[in-house]
Amino acid sequence: MTEQTHFGFQTVDAREKARRVRGVFDSVAVKYDLMNDLMSVGLHRVWKAYTLAVARVRPGDKVLDLAGGTGDLAEGFARRVGPEGTVVHTDINAAMLGCGRDRLHDAGLVLPTVLCDAEQLPFREGSFDVVSVAFGLRNMTDKARALAEMHRVLKPGGRLLVLEFSKVAKPLEKLYDWYSFKVLPRLGQVVAGDADSYRYLAESIRMHPGQAELKAMMKVAGFGHVDVHNLSGGVVALHVGLRC
Repeated sequence: MTEQTHFGFQTVDAREKARRVRGVFDSVAVKYDLMNDLMSVGLHRVWKAYTLAVARVRPGDKVLDLAGGTGDLAEGFARRVGPEGTVVHTDINAAMLGCGRDRLHDAGLVLPTVLCDAEQLPFREGSFDVVSVAFGLRNMTDKARALAEMHRVLKPGGRLLVLEFSKVAKPLEKLYDWYSFKVLPRLGQVVAGDADSYRYLAESIRMHPGQAELKAMMKVAGFGHVDVHNLSGGVVALHVGLRC
């Protein structure tokens, strides 16, 4: 039987999910940063700044930024590792990667840019001090395999940072559902001309593992210690895993 997975609330052939996700990000790439500012009221910048602070990268470190999109985290890491370090900016989507490369160039940064699948990373074991993935894990078809790959390419003592939408605190659930399913698609239609992609966004968040489940998945992938930082009432969580 063909393996099935979810694409938002739909059940699809696992081999189809990557193609559908690619279509979503091909559609939203140009307006991605603007939409992030609008739909999070600018909070995504705070969440990413917190991630950079928790990462504690040092000059000379090697960092792998997965699903790096428009490059805002990669830029922050590059400023911190300095000319002695390396930040590899990657994404599976060529349109997003191109937007990110252009944005980084405009900021005066030329980083290694790699089109690659997080489930099959083209890097040697133990290559990086830090691996990050921000708002990308939920779009991956085989999350367990992706987490195992992230673990593989980290050096012993290296850290994985997963910044992702998560399970909100109960008092916020009704308001969050209203905003997600009523406001976001309309905002996507008005600003990006694409309601369906932002409807998928809301659905994909609901299908993504919550804080405890993702922590357990990271443990299974080999991370010896995992901390969970809830941000904005659990709208977003930062999981930090240590490769022992």
